[in-house]
Amino acid sequence: MSDTPICSAKGCRADAVWVLAWNNPKIHTPERRKTWLACDEHREHLSQFLGVRGMLKDVVTLAEWESTRTADAPGPDGVRDR
Repeated sequence: MSDTPICSAKGCRADAVWVLAWNNPKIHTPERRKTWLACDEHREHLSQFLGVRGMLKDVVTLAEWESTRTADAPGPDGVRDR
C-alpha cells in the first residue's frame, strides 16, 4: 500500500496535488476545516461542487499545505501528527 495521498474524486486513484479546505457552515464552527484531496484533473470539479454549496474555503497545493501545517493540526486525512 502506498503512502502517497490520492485524489478524493469517486473512483480516481491518481496522486493528489491539491488540498481543498472546506467546512459546512450548517454544522461546523467557522474555524473548522475539513479537507478533500484532488488531482489536477478533478480540482476544478471538486472545487465547483463545494463552491456552489458555499463550503469551499481555500485551495492550495498539497506541498504548500504540508509545509504550513503544524504538528498539532490535522493533515489532509483528518489525522493529527501526534
